[in-house]
Formats: sequence, C-alpha cells, structure tokens
Amino acid sequence: MRKARNQNNFIDKTFTILADLFLRVFPATQDEKKAFSSYLNGLSAQDEGEYAEALNYYYQALQLEEDLYDRSIILYNIGLIYSKNGDYQKALKYYYFALFINPNYASAFNNIAVIYHYQGSKAIEKQASQLATSFFQKAAFYWTKALKLDPNRYLEAWNWLKLTRRFALEEENLGLAEKSFF
Repeated sequence: MRKARNQNNFIDKTFTILADLFLRVFPATQDEKKAFSSYLNGLSAQDEGEYAEALNYYYQALQLEEDLYDRSIILYNIGLIYSKNGDYQKALKYYYFALFINPNYASAFNNIAVIYHYQGSKAIEKQASQLATSFFQKAAFYWTKALKLDPNRYLEAWNWLKLTRRFALEEENLGLAEKSFF
C-alpha cells in the first residue's frame, strides 16, 4: 500500500495503519484487496495533489472492483480530479457514470449542478444570456435532485434555488424530467 508522504500527521498515520490492518484481515479475494488498496492509494495521491498518480490508481481499482456501489465512488472521485483540473466535460462524464450505477448519489448530482452553475456564470460574463439560462436550468434541476436525496446538505444550493425562484419550478417539472437525467 502506498504510504502518505506526510507521515507527520497523526490522522494519516492512523488511517494508514488501520487500512493496512483492514487489508490483512478482511475476508476478500486477492482482486478485491488489490482494488481496495488501489483505491486507498488513489485517495492518498489525490489528497496530496498528485492527480495523475491518483487517476492511475483509480483506473486500476476500476479494472478490479466488481461491487457496483464501490465502482460508483471510484468514478465519482475520478470526476472530482477532472473537475479540479478544469476539465469539466470529462468530470461530467464520470459523474454521470457514477449516477448510472448509483442513481441516489447526491454528491454526484451536486457536483454536476456546480459545474452547470459555473458554466452559466461564465456565459453571463460573455453576455450569452440564453446559454446562461440553459446552464442555470440544468444546475437547478441537478441541485433539486441532490436536495431531494439529502435535504440537510447543500445550503448554498437551497439558498440559490430559493433566491432565483427555481426550486418551485423544478419541483413541478421533476416528474417529467426525472426519467431522463442522462
């Protein structure tokens, strides 16, 4: 297992020790253990800002991981890296993959909304109001989905939806749109 470069942090040391112990005693196949180890290595590299290395570990984990829920988490983390690096189209692709596997992944809905909101804001800066409206409608749709799944999170999304009066509209349209969010 990859060791964190900053071993001075007590939490990192504890996590590394517990993860190593978990891998040794966890009743799993070798592939499952390798997938978990690759995933943990990816998390560690991502935490250190080593995004290319993290992606390599996540892709390794995806090749080995069979559990769909775990695959959705790996896909989500890949989306996080692409989003962090400004490649929003790739980030959206991986968030959608995560949602395809786990349609109740509130964080994926939230991150999709964040990207569309950002794109809407950029469209306003370029004075492309129709495009901005389209992006903001998408953001409202995905934030509404996220909030329906996890109503106690995303306070900024709640505030934005209420301030822009988009929540009530999305609530009305959710029955039709819910079937086609991909």
